[in-house]
Amino acid sequence: MTSPPPAVLATYTRNGFTESIHTGHAVVVNATGEVIRHWGDPDRVIFPRSAAKPAQAAALVRHGLDLPDHLLALAVSSHGGERAHLAGVHEILGMAGLTTDALQNPADFPLDPQERDVWVCENRRPSRLAMTCSGKHAAMLLTCVVNGWSVDTYLEPDHPLQQSIRWQVEALAGEQVRQLGVDGCGAPVMAVSITGLARSMARSAAGEPHSPERRVWTAMTAYPEFVGGQYSDVTRLMKAVPGLASKNGFEGVGIASFADGRAIAVKVDDGSERARQVAVAAILAGMGVDRSALEPFLTIPVPGGDDVVGQVSSPLA
Repeated sequence: MTSPPPAVLATYTRNGFTESIHTGHAVVVNATGEVIRHWGDPDRVIFPRSAAKPAQAAALVRHGLDLPDHLLALAVSSHGGERAHLAGVHEILGMAGLTTDALQNPADFPLDPQERDVWVCENRRPSRLAMTCSGKHAAMLLTCVVNGWSVDTYLEPDHPLQQSIRWQVEALAGEQVRQLGVDGCGAPVMAVSITGLARSMARSAAGEPHSPERRVWTAMTAYPEFVGGQYSDVTRLMKAVPGLASKNGFEGVGIASFADGRAIAVKVDDGSERARQVAVAAILAGMGVDRSALEPFLTIPVPGGDDVVGQVSSPLA
């Protein structure tokens, strides 16, 4: 059986001329995980990248991670390296009796451009603490300490931590992991279908109030500033649409879900972040979200000199 071809998720126009087209795949599922609308191939297998973090964090909570909601949101984050983010990572590591030396994610500058400029001006070196995934890694380390697991090999695929994450990813997605890889932060990344990714968010939103997945979902909606940061379109989107949980992943992956269990997942084939942003917003508009709240996300201006001469937008609304 031939898979459906990719759909147009976004276009880049300049002076009325379509300069670039972004294709990919997107799905909307209901609270039971049933596909109610799709564009492209709903069975397309993808690496969720950082959009896997809600499911990963649910596995940590299931195995004893007990954090206040703002720090649990930080465990899900692709944070900007703002001071509150870095203080939160220190706090999680302190609960484990560890220092930043235990982190095994790569060293980097803060993702937030303002914070990055400060670091460069102060001649500060890249650090593991500032790397955008350090919250997840700190939470992984604390979970290892709680369970008496090795903190030296916590990124190995056969480590009990990663095995528990794989079980959780498969349970929420309702399917087996199709491929195992290494994410940019050094942790295992597990491929699932785009429908499985959306189903994972649906089940998290519609889970029992005290279930691990629902706890993570609640933390995300309560503290969007810890999921990304002031620079992040995901954080701004959650603030604009109260009750929405959303997360991005590198290479054009986006997810979102509502308290009633409806959820979406998007994968842009060429990995474009601009296309991911407008496609997610357009799908939300099509689901009935107030367009006035979505206005800052539905289009991205295209400059021509000192003027705006076009936009990035999505036909999915």
